[in-house]
Amino acid sequence: MRLLHTSDWHLGRSLETVSLAEPQRAFLAWLTELVRERNIDAVLVCGDVYDRAIPSVEAVRLLEQALVSLVPECPVILISGNHDSAPRLGYGRDLLSAVGVHVRSSVEDLDTPVEVVDAAGATVLVYGLPYLEPEVVRTALSADKSHAAVLTAAMDRVRADLAARRSRADASSQPLPPAVVMAHAFITGGEPSDSERDVSVGGIADAPASVFAGVDYVALGHLHGPQEVSAEPVARYSGTPLAYSFSEESHVKSVTIVDVDTTGAVTIETVPTPVPRGLKKLTGDLVDLLDDPSLADYEAHWVWADLTDTRRPEDAMDRVRSRFPHAIQLTWQPRVAGRPLAAVDVRIDPTTADPVDVVLSFIEHVTSTPPTDEEDQLARESVERVRIAEGAE
Repeated sequence: MRLLHTSDWHLGRSLETVSLAEPQRAFLAWLTELVRERNIDAVLVCGDVYDRAIPSVEAVRLLEQALVSLVPECPVILISGNHDSAPRLGYGRDLLSAVGVHVRSSVEDLDTPVEVVDAAGATVLVYGLPYLEPEVVRTALSADKSHAAVLTAAMDRVRADLAARRSRADASSQPLPPAVVMAHAFITGGEPSDSERDVSVGGIADAPASVFAGVDYVALGHLHGPQEVSAEPVARYSGTPLAYSFSEESHVKSVTIVDVDTTGAVTIETVPTPVPRGLKKLTGDLVDLLDDPSLADYEAHWVWADLTDTRRPEDAMDRVRSRFPHAIQLTWQPRVAGRPLAAVDVRIDPTTADPVDVVLSFIEHVTSTPPTDEEDQLARESVERVRIAEGAE
């Protein structure tokens, strides 16, 4: 049995100010070709299908196009993530199931697996555990208010269903099919990224991989970096297909192909996804970034320019884009000898201090450097003009 594990598509998302609709469309077209070429038996999408609970029309249309392309190749199983609206994603689930799209977005479906059958007649049971917000589902699951507790209660239902199936299989001298669980959760040991939404509301955010004991593979969603978090059972995050923040610039984005044999043994292969353009955070004085020949490889990247000039350069973004046309983020953190300047702590009472001193202290505060002679002169002239104007009233 060959499964393709992917997650966290975040359809409708942007990277800073850049729409990712076209890169997402390109990924989904590539995914369909991969499914066809590699004879995939089912596609598992492990939550955060959309980037927001009420997705844009464009994002909904993009998912529809992807499903229309994928379903002729194999079944598709989706679970809802913490970014998705579970009721919206699950709307029409019975109708969708009839054509090969199986949505698991509610507590009621936890112990109802999708039985995936390959061309040779082998079966794998795929259980879907959507994102389980403890405050919302703990009563239905009779669980305490923590992520570990609700996941354990959900898996207890899965294990109970497997036990019942094992009993029936033993009675008929048939082997129990391997079992796969899809889950959207933060599992202990996983490495997070800046672009993930915090799920700590509702108790401790993470849960141990041991809650999944009793199955053969755990297809995880939520963390954006591809990574394995457990060897027994094998539990893995496929990660996002695209980078959604500069914290992910070192990620090699991929999907995971999972081969499961009749004994439950699992073999993993990662396949890199197409990258529209790389991400790079560049740090230094503006003139250095514009002149450094070693940075030529990043001129086609999406760039974050973190400027270290002691004074904020004028027209900084336009000047950055003169060399790096795809720069999309700019910050200014002045440094001296490579070390951040200390915040200026000026204790001055504007009601009693000389107005010129107030203006000059403000200039020093916002520039992190003493006022220039020109700024000093302009401040004095401005204050003097105000005094003259007040005296004339």
